[in-house]
Amino acid sequence: MNLFKKNALFLFLLSVSICNFSLAQIPRQYLDISVAPDRTDWIYKTGENVEFSISVTQSGVPVPVEHVRFAVMEEKMEPLKEGPLSLKDGIAKTQKFTMKNPGFLRCEVYATIDGKEYKGIGTAAFEPEKIKPTVKMPADFKSFWDDAKSELAKIPMDYKMTHLPEKSSQHLDVYHVSFQNIRNSRIYGILSVPKGEGKFPAILSVPGAGIRPYGGDLGKSLRGAITLQIGIHGIPVDMPQEVYNNLMSGALNGYWHFNNFDKDLFYYKRVYLGCVRAVDFLVSLPQYDGKNLAVQGGSQGGALAITTAALDSRIKYLAAVYPALSDMTGYLNGRAGGWPHVFGPQNLKYYNKPEVIETLAYYDVVNFARVLQTPGFYTWGFNDETCPPTSYYSAYNEIKAPKEVFIVPETGHWTYPEQGRKIEDWLFEKLGKN
Repeated sequence: MNLFKKNALFLFLLSVSICNFSLAQIPRQYLDISVAPDRTDWIYKTGENVEFSISVTQSGVPVPVEHVRFAVMEEKMEPLKEGPLSLKDGIAKTQKFTMKNPGFLRCEVYATIDGKEYKGIGTAAFEPEKIKPTVKMPADFKSFWDDAKSELAKIPMDYKMTHLPEKSSQHLDVYHVSFQNIRNSRIYGILSVPKGEGKFPAILSVPGAGIRPYGGDLGKSLRGAITLQIGIHGIPVDMPQEVYNNLMSGALNGYWHFNNFDKDLFYYKRVYLGCVRAVDFLVSLPQYDGKNLAVQGGSQGGALAITTAALDSRIKYLAAVYPALSDMTGYLNGRAGGWPHVFGPQNLKYYNKPEVIETLAYYDVVNFARVLQTPGFYTWGFNDETCPPTSYYSAYNEIKAPKEVFIVPETGHWTYPEQGRKIEDWLFEKLGKN
């Protein structure tokens, strides 16, 4: 392969790596509704006032709209103020609002054109570094997970590897792999190993919520790291998309609530231990350098990155984007709780039970953050409607390990490619491959 083709391959795989980590397309819509607090960093002290500026445009030009309305609320809570909004040349401002306690104040704007309603949001942060979690730490949290890891250690790994020549190249070997987990289940994933002399660091990529196939993180492998991208549902990750769609609509629909009344049977026990077993597999590889291991993920994967690092000291670095499963009891204390919103309005009547509250405390990211010792890089914004910032700041603020955060306020449950690049560069610098 000549130098031009090699460089082109590197750039292509690097872009795939960044897109994989970015998790979602940057959202665009026909009618652009911009909602922004009146400070460039969107951050305020409690008791200070915020005024939201709104613009409604199409292709950068103000356009007549049929109806505009707004609502201001603490995120996920009932509106403090709502009503119609008058635009002048496509622009408007709200009255001033404030918060007495640390948290996030959100302005939602809805505008209708040609009979269709569009939405824009902007979120002001009030001393987010002072947000405290609501979830309690179980007295036997450490012993519960020590016993669970002991259970896992007794199970033979029984790994299987199938070489994928269509994904491999003169630079990489790629495999579909699986290995044993608890409850007679398996973890499946895509392993990518650089070719060449010497040993390599390793990166475990843990998935966001849902059920889907995976193609592997080839870009990072081309840059010099062994990568393992796993699924969590005990099924191969190389089947047609239709299979996963059917599972998501059928047998695995709402898996995040399965058995949440019992801390030993809860769906995520197998998932959390499966991530530890993935670490077992990575460190067993003869190509691994024996010391440099990282984990990364976003949303559910952000949660799994933190929990896996907290459970397994072999992980030396982590990168997490808007972690889910954080401070899930927030709703029971008059504020937003983390995905999957177990105690949110739609789920409250089903799950507001002592046994569910007790179970989730063993799986809440906040409690893993309290014991985390792994250096980490974090990135997110304030407009996230899936994983409320209140919830992941509840976890982030409990972390005593070295940590860096890169905030892009206007982002929601999506990231810019630049955030993915910062994460990747941070990981490779820490792994000695910059």
